[in-house]
Amino acid sequence: MNNTSKFTAASIAKLAMMTAVSVVLLLIVRIPFPPAPFLVYDPADVPIYITAFAFGPVAGLIVTLIVCLIQAFMLGGDGLYGFLMHFVATGIVAVVIGLMYSNCKTKKRAIISLAVAVVVATAVMCIMNILVTPAYMGAPREAVVAMIPTVIIPFNLLKAGLNAVLTFILYKRVSGFLHGGQQVIAENAE
Repeated sequence: MNNTSKFTAASIAKLAMMTAVSVVLLLIVRIPFPPAPFLVYDPADVPIYITAFAFGPVAGLIVTLIVCLIQAFMLGGDGLYGFLMHFVATGIVAVVIGLMYSNCKTKKRAIISLAVAVVVATAVMCIMNILVTPAYMGAPREAVVAMIPTVIIPFNLLKAGLNAVLTFILYKRVSGFLHGGQQVIAENAE
Protein backbone atom coordinates (compact mmCIF):
# COMPACT_ATOMS: atom_id res chain seq x y z
CA MET A 1 0.00 0.00 0.00
CA ASN A 2 1.40 3.35 -0.96
CA ASN A 3 -0.12 6.78 -1.43
CA THR A 4 -1.63 5.87 -4.79
CA SER A 5 -2.85 2.35 -4.05
CA LYS A 6 -6.25 1.46 -2.67
CA PHE A 7 -6.76 0.31 0.86
CA THR A 8 -7.51 -3.40 0.80
CA ALA A 9 -9.10 -5.44 3.55
CA ALA A 10 -5.67 -6.88 4.35
CA SER A 11 -4.00 -3.46 4.55
CA ILE A 12 -6.82 -2.09 6.73
CA ALA A 13 -6.43 -5.10 9.03
CA LYS A 14 -2.67 -4.47 9.26
CA LEU A 15 -3.23 -0.79 10.09
CA ALA A 16 -5.79 -1.79 12.73
CA MET A 17 -3.28 -4.23 14.21
CA MET A 18 -0.56 -1.57 14.35
CA THR A 19 -3.05 0.82 15.98
CA ALA A 20 -3.92 -1.80 18.60
CA VAL A 21 -0.25 -2.51 19.35
CA SER A 22 0.37 1.22 19.73
CA VAL A 23 -2.54 1.62 22.17
CA VAL A 24 -1.40 -1.38 24.22
CA LEU A 25 2.12 0.06 24.46
CA LEU A 26 0.61 3.38 25.48
CA LEU A 27 -1.18 1.65 28.34
CA ILE A 28 1.60 -0.55 29.66
CA VAL A 29 4.75 1.57 29.37
CA ARG A 30 4.64 5.08 30.82
CA ILE A 31 7.80 6.64 32.22
CA PRO A 32 7.66 10.22 33.53
CA PHE A 33 10.46 12.51 32.33
CA PRO A 34 12.30 13.45 35.58
CA PRO A 35 12.87 17.17 34.87
CA ALA A 36 9.15 17.56 34.03
CA PRO A 37 7.01 14.63 35.24
CA PHE A 38 3.98 15.91 33.32
CA LEU A 39 5.83 14.75 30.18
CA VAL A 40 5.75 10.98 29.81
CA TYR A 41 7.79 8.66 27.60
CA ASP A 42 5.98 5.76 26.00
CA PRO A 43 6.96 3.53 23.07
CA ALA A 44 3.52 3.81 21.45
CA ASP A 45 4.99 5.67 18.47
CA VAL A 46 7.14 2.69 17.44
CA PRO A 47 4.27 0.86 15.67
CA ILE A 48 3.33 4.16 14.02
CA TYR A 49 6.87 4.69 12.74
CA ILE A 50 6.93 1.09 11.51
CA THR A 51 3.63 1.69 9.71
CA ALA A 52 5.08 4.76 7.98
CA PHE A 53 8.13 2.75 6.88
CA ALA A 54 6.04 -0.15 5.64
CA PHE A 55 3.10 1.64 4.04
CA GLY A 56 4.07 5.29 3.63
CA PRO A 57 3.17 8.62 5.22
CA VAL A 58 -0.61 8.47 4.66
CA ALA A 59 -0.92 5.15 6.48
CA GLY A 60 1.36 6.46 9.23
CA LEU A 61 -0.85 9.53 9.64
CA ILE A 62 -4.03 7.44 9.73
CA VAL A 63 -2.66 5.27 12.55
CA THR A 64 -1.36 8.40 14.31
CA LEU A 65 -4.78 10.04 14.11
CA ILE A 66 -6.62 7.03 15.53
CA VAL A 67 -4.10 6.45 18.34
CA CYS A 68 -4.09 10.13 19.30
CA LEU A 69 -7.91 10.24 19.39
CA ILE A 70 -8.04 7.13 21.59
CA GLN A 71 -5.36 8.45 23.94
CA ALA A 72 -6.72 11.98 24.22
CA PHE A 73 -10.42 11.26 24.54
CA MET A 74 -10.84 7.67 25.74
CA LEU A 75 -7.84 6.96 27.94
CA GLY A 76 -7.79 10.07 30.08
CA GLY A 77 -5.29 11.97 27.95
CA ASP A 78 -5.10 15.73 27.87
CA GLY A 79 -8.13 16.23 25.61
CA LEU A 80 -7.79 18.54 22.66
CA TYR A 81 -4.41 19.88 23.80
CA GLY A 82 -2.95 16.38 24.23
CA PHE A 83 -4.43 15.26 20.94
CA LEU A 84 -2.99 18.22 19.03
CA MET A 85 0.49 17.97 20.53
CA HIS A 86 0.72 14.18 20.13
CA PHE A 87 -0.67 14.25 16.60
CA VAL A 88 1.79 16.91 15.47
CA ALA A 89 4.83 15.34 17.17
CA THR A 90 4.16 11.82 15.91
CA GLY A 91 2.61 12.87 12.60
CA ILE A 92 5.71 14.87 11.64
CA VAL A 93 7.90 11.81 12.15
CA ALA A 94 5.50 9.55 10.22
CA VAL A 95 5.42 11.93 7.27
CA VAL A 96 9.17 12.53 7.16
CA ILE A 97 10.17 8.87 7.40
CA GLY A 98 7.35 7.76 5.12
CA LEU A 99 8.37 10.21 2.39
CA MET A 100 12.14 9.83 2.70
CA TYR A 101 12.21 6.05 2.95
CA SER A 102 9.68 5.30 0.21
CA ASN A 103 12.06 6.49 -2.53
CA CYS A 104 15.11 4.50 -1.45
CA LYS A 105 14.64 1.51 0.84
CA THR A 106 18.11 0.94 2.26
CA LYS A 107 19.46 0.76 5.79
CA LYS A 108 21.34 4.00 5.23
CA ARG A 109 18.16 5.77 4.09
CA ALA A 110 16.24 4.32 7.05
CA ILE A 111 18.82 5.75 9.48
CA ILE A 112 18.91 9.12 7.73
CA SER A 113 15.12 9.40 7.57
CA LEU A 114 14.78 8.55 11.27
CA ALA A 115 17.48 11.07 12.25
CA VAL A 116 15.98 13.84 10.11
CA ALA A 117 12.50 13.08 11.46
CA VAL A 118 13.67 13.30 15.09
CA VAL A 119 15.33 16.68 14.50
CA VAL A 120 12.38 18.09 12.54
CA ALA A 121 9.86 16.87 15.14
CA THR A 122 11.90 18.37 17.97
CA ALA A 123 12.09 21.75 16.19
CA VAL A 124 8.38 21.74 15.38
CA MET A 125 7.48 20.83 18.96
CA CYS A 126 9.48 23.82 20.22
CA ILE A 127 7.32 26.06 18.04
CA MET A 128 4.12 24.22 19.00
CA ASN A 129 4.89 24.60 22.69
CA ILE A 130 5.54 28.33 22.33
CA LEU A 131 2.32 28.86 20.35
CA VAL A 132 -0.11 26.33 21.84
CA THR A 133 0.89 25.63 25.45
CA PRO A 134 0.20 29.15 26.77
CA ALA A 135 -3.29 29.12 25.24
CA TYR A 136 -4.29 25.66 26.53
CA MET A 137 -2.36 25.43 29.78
CA GLY A 138 -2.48 29.08 30.84
CA ALA A 139 1.29 29.12 31.30
CA PRO A 140 3.03 32.41 30.58
CA ARG A 141 4.78 32.31 27.21
CA GLU A 142 8.05 33.39 28.88
CA ALA A 143 7.89 30.33 31.15
CA VAL A 144 7.36 28.05 28.16
CA VAL A 145 10.23 29.67 26.26
CA ALA A 146 12.47 29.17 29.30
CA MET A 147 11.62 25.45 29.24
CA ILE A 148 12.64 24.99 25.58
CA PRO A 149 16.37 24.26 26.14
CA THR A 150 16.00 22.47 29.46
CA VAL A 151 12.79 20.44 29.05
CA ILE A 152 11.16 20.59 25.61
CA ILE A 153 14.21 19.87 23.45
CA PRO A 154 15.65 17.12 25.69
CA PHE A 155 12.27 15.39 26.08
CA ASN A 156 11.44 15.42 22.38
CA LEU A 157 14.92 14.29 21.38
CA LEU A 158 14.78 11.50 23.96
CA LYS A 159 11.26 10.30 23.14
CA ALA A 160 11.48 10.49 19.36
CA GLY A 161 15.12 9.34 19.37
CA LEU A 162 14.52 6.29 21.55
CA ASN A 163 11.44 5.37 19.52
CA ALA A 164 13.45 5.80 16.31
CA VAL A 165 16.15 3.43 17.59
CA LEU A 166 13.53 0.86 18.64
CA THR A 167 11.88 1.21 15.23
CA PHE A 168 15.15 0.60 13.42
CA ILE A 169 15.85 -2.48 15.53
CA LEU A 170 12.33 -3.93 15.14
CA TYR A 171 11.29 -2.94 11.63
CA LYS A 172 13.11 -5.62 9.69
CA ARG A 173 11.76 -8.26 12.08
CA VAL A 174 8.17 -7.09 11.54
CA SER A 175 8.33 -6.10 7.87
CA GLY A 176 8.11 -9.67 6.60
CA PHE A 177 4.74 -10.07 8.28
CA LEU A 178 3.50 -6.67 7.10
CA HIS A 179 4.56 -7.31 3.52
CA GLY A 180 3.66 -10.96 3.28
CA GLY A 181 7.25 -12.21 3.40
CA GLN A 182 8.79 -9.59 1.12
CA GLN A 183 12.11 -8.24 2.29
CA VAL A 184 11.87 -4.47 2.54
CA ILE A 185 15.11 -3.05 3.87
CA ALA A 186 17.84 -3.78 1.38
CA GLU A 187 20.70 -5.80 2.73
CA ASN A 188 23.30 -3.36 1.52
CA ALA A 189 24.34 -0.62 3.92
CA GLU A 190 24.61 2.10 1.29
